[in-house]
Amino acid sequence: MNEVKLSDGIISLSPLRLDDVEAHLTGEDELLVRWLNGGPGTREGVEAYIRHCREQWESGGPFRAFGIRVGADETLAGTVDLRFEGEGLAPGQVNVAYGLYPSWRGHGLATRAVLLATQYASSEGGETAVIQVEPENPASAAVAQRAGFTQGKQRRNEDGTRFDWYIRNLRVATQ
Repeated sequence: MNEVKLSDGIISLSPLRLDDVEAHLTGEDELLVRWLNGGPGTREGVEAYIRHCREQWESGGPFRAFGIRVGADETLAGTVDLRFEGEGLAPGQVNVAYGLYPSWRGHGLATRAVLLATQYASSEGGETAVIQVEPENPASAAVAQRAGFTQGKQRRNEDGTRFDWYIRNLRVATQ
């Protein structure tokens, strides 16, 4: 696998690795569990997830998970992932999901991560980026809007969860 590393000079994105497990478990809080993870992480569960992520990278699968890294020591500040296939996505649509650990929130890092990840998605053939946000999560909606997404349709997943879709065309040059 070619190791992908993206940077804007403030943050970098690179595939999750097994030495990220401890940082992830330490950084996980109630908000990440509620909005992103679906349940509290365990060492075994996070290791299995990262192995799955690595397999997706190595096989060129439709799922690409990045660690959001800060500083010269590349401290793990959170994650951003791309799904090039999934429930409700049309061909060319890429789902973007992100989460930051508590000490890193409020500094614009999630917006930076979304912008870097969507540049990568575009280079991999993505045409439209989609961020699905539960209406009770205004912080995530704010990240989407700061990253140039506009609110689109509302949709319910198979489990009945309602999401507001924020959409951005990846084929249009942005300033």
